Amino acid sequence: MKTGDLAPDFSAVDQHGTTVSLDELLAEGPIVLFFYPKAFTPGCTAEACHFRDMVAEFAGIGARPIGISADTQEKQAAFDAEHALGYPVLSDPDKSIAKAFGVKRFGPVFNKRATFVIDTDRRILAAIASETNMEKHADEALQVLQMR
Repeated sequence: MKTGDLAPDFSAVDQHGTTVSLDELLAEGPIVLFFYPKAFTPGCTAEACHFRDMVAEFAGIGARPIGISADTQEKQAAFDAEHALGYPVLSDPDKSIAKAFGVKRFGPVFNKRATFVIDTDRRILAAIASETNMEKHADEALQVLQMR
């Protein structure tokens, strides 16, 4: 997926066990869907916590972050509880959503670290990728939304 593409709809279970779809998430405003490889790893924790620290800034422009990984719903719940993330984290255990967005890795390796800024019409406003810069994803997503 790249800037200008239409994001595929999907359904996934969040950390609370609630099934949500992309269209339901977008009903509240634009989202920043960030794929992370694995909960509780140092890089993913840093990235998720940076998004947490910017929740108010995203809310101020009517948007919110949504995390997603191949971790189970139970692991996502523990990740949220330990770090008080304050935004949905979705479970994609079969990596079907990661595949639809083009960020699935082959074999047992976890998905790529990638972020998609998605407008309410499902149009991708930006696609952000960096495996090593944990702050880039939230920082650039906020900039994109502020300029929209």
